[in-house]
Amino acid sequence: MSSLPARRASSSEEESKPAIEERKRKRMLSNRESARRSRLRKQQHLDVLVSQEAQIKTQNAKVSEQIQVVTQRYKAVDTENAILRAQLNELTQRLQSVNSVLRFVEEFSGIAMDIPEMPDPILKPWRLPCPAQSIMANAEMLQF
Repeated sequence: MSSLPARRASSSEEESKPAIEERKRKRMLSNRESARRSRLRKQQHLDVLVSQEAQIKTQNAKVSEQIQVVTQRYKAVDTENAILRAQLNELTQRLQSVNSVLRFVEEFSGIAMDIPEMPDPILKPWRLPCPAQSIMANAEMLQF
C-alpha cells in the first residue's frame, strides 16, 4: 500500500475560504430575493385570476338573466302565434262554409256569383281575406 502524503492547506486556500463563504452568502441572498420575486409574481397572477373569475361570474349572471328574458319573450310570441294559427283556421273554415253556401245559392238560383278561391294560408298569407269583425281568442282556448 502506498501512502500519500497528507496534503497541507496552503495559505492561498485559507485566504480563499472567506471569499468562497462570501460568494455562498451572496448567492443565498440572491436566491432568497429571487424566490421572493417569484412568490410576488405568483400572488399577482393569482389576484388577476381571482379578478377575472369575479368578472366572468358577473357576465355569466347577466347572460343568464338575458336568456330568461328572451325565453319569456319566445314563449309569449309562441303563444301569440298559436292563437293566430287558431284564428286562421277558424277564419278559413268560415270562408269555406260561406263559399259552400254561395255555391249552393249560385247553383239553385242560376245567378252567377264571384266566389273567391281559397288562398293557401301557408304559402301566401298576405292574400288572406280580412274579416270585417275581429275574432277574439286567448291562450286558454288553446290546448297544448
